Amino acid sequence: MSPFPDEVLLQILARLPVKSLFRTKTVCKLWYRLASDKYFVQLYNEVSSKNPMLLVEISDSTELNSSLICVDNLRGVSEFSLDFLHDRVKVRASCNGLLCCSSVPDKGVYYVCNPMTRELKLLPKSRERPVTRFHPDGEATLIGLACDLTMNKFSVVLAGYHRTFGHRPDGTFICLVYDSELNKWRKFVSFQDDQFSHMNRNQVVFVNGALHWLTGSSCILALDLDCDVWRKITLPDEVCYGSGNRFYLLESDGCLSVIQISDVWMKTWVLRDYYREKWHTVDRVSLRCIRGMIPSIFPISQTDEYVFLASHKQVLVYHRKSRLWKEMYSVKNNSTFPLWFLAHAFRSTIFSV
Repeated sequence: MSPFPDEVLLQILARLPVKSLFRTKTVCKLWYRLASDKYFVQLYNEVSSKNPMLLVEISDSTELNSSLICVDNLRGVSEFSLDFLHDRVKVRASCNGLLCCSSVPDKGVYYVCNPMTRELKLLPKSRERPVTRFHPDGEATLIGLACDLTMNKFSVVLAGYHRTFGHRPDGTFICLVYDSELNKWRKFVSFQDDQFSHMNRNQVVFVNGALHWLTGSSCILALDLDCDVWRKITLPDEVCYGSGNRFYLLESDGCLSVIQISDVWMKTWVLRDYYREKWHTVDRVSLRCIRGMIPSIFPISQTDEYVFLASHKQVLVYHRKSRLWKEMYSVKNNSTFPLWFLAHAFRSTIFSV
């Protein structure tokens, strides 16, 4: 008999790393039963969702494959790989513990996987690809992953400007959406005139049943996955354009958040009222103590307690209450790309694909 009530054991198990959790399943039948229960899976994912991490792809010019570094404010740095995919891949999106990866040698091949449980799903090919192609790089302008922990389903979005073979692009914005429940793609067409930088494309946020990207025209482009409708969300009125200011789109405890970095300050807004588009200023941080790093620093993930930022070769965490900066990780070799170029917000969940 256990000296603790089952509920206490569940709360303890829900705070273990995934690998440690799997090991505890072999301790006894009780722990195996508790850790396998649907209620516990939901509890574990809810607890993990409150501990955002930073995931970065570390590439080396001498190696064919990249390793993944996970930076956790509570547990430090860990390293793992996607070798279970048996393919050379690039991480394209991250959401609630799942990664969307594209095959490097085989264009049009996409995987959704949970790197902690090492489960994977090879997505079926869309019928749209043989007759059209994305413009201008042959890849989707926007790639998004929406993982709904409460509904136990996920969606993958490929959106971009298309052109039919032998024709010039006409500005048509085609969106393909994969539904895990139906195991098939659906398509809808609209017209968009927005441009996206690499960082804007990389930082896609899933909240309120929609995927969000920051556009080059200084607004947020949102895709409602329930009704396949695009909408635009305005940025905070206090946002200062020009003068070297940079803007980034993140999540903050289930809400959209925008961070502005200037020469001296890092200012954070949170969209508390999503449908009325009411922004609230939540933080204003002086960057004087890291002045030399300001041009190359990018916020990646955050909570109301801390912010993860990546530079060319370092990962930093800023603690809002103590107002202290700490280096969490530093590249030791000559990486091909700066860390912020391949960095994603991440959470460790046991969501099954």
